[in-house]
Amino acid sequence: MIQEPAATTRPTPDDYDPLAEAKLLLRVGRAASLATLTAEGAPFATLVNIATAPDGAPILLMSRLAAHTRQLERDPRLSLLIVQTGEGDPLAHPRLTVSGRAARAEDADARDRLRARFLARHPKSALYADFGDFSFWRVEVALAHLNGGFGRTGNFNAATILTSVGDADALLASEQGALAHMNADHADALALYAAAFTGKSGADWVATGLDPEGLDLMRGDEAARIVFPRRAQTPGELRAVLVELAEVARELLQPS
Repeated sequence: MIQEPAATTRPTPDDYDPLAEAKLLLRVGRAASLATLTAEGAPFATLVNIATAPDGAPILLMSRLAAHTRQLERDPRLSLLIVQTGEGDPLAHPRLTVSGRAARAEDADARDRLRARFLARHPKSALYADFGDFSFWRVEVALAHLNGGFGRTGNFNAATILTSVGDADALLASEQGALAHMNADHADALALYAAAFTGKSGADWVATGLDPEGLDLMRGDEAARIVFPRRAQTPGELRAVLVELAEVARELLQPS
């Protein structure tokens, strides 16, 4: 049985926020190494695409023809390794290990919710997502371990790394409409957010998901996360936060 520790970290530089780094990796990761257990109890690692539910729980789309799916049907325990790549030593870049259990979405409503979030992040998966052998799974997170590079680590339980959504029913109910509106009418604002808050300039950003803590963006194979300055629990609060972010972004991008 997995024991959940309190959120703890080793000493890190004053300006480094391990929890923020862990949450960012969880949200922007598009693929992860998946470790499952064989019938003999041996570790088995493979590669899968991932998305996240509104609370940050990873979502998987898997075929029953795959060995790891059959292994999870027998033993739902798993681990995911989400890695940020870059130049230089691979070990100098942050990575997040998530441990927990996988649960298949059995009822239609749960499946539709996971499907919408996953396909927004991986639209090409629509080609096979509805095949009979494919199903959507949600990872029930127990623990998360961040290695942010040399000397930067953090351990977090589910309550710490996931986003509380119990008070945000109105916001989540409006998610698909809000995303469609932003993508159709406010593409310029999405590019503004990306440039000001992530340093990623350019157009054609698409909003793929939102939650009380932030907005997820995609441009081709590139992902970005816009973190809100405060929680948004209703559509009205979301609009206010987005307007505020646009004003701040314009100020940040003004020539000095």
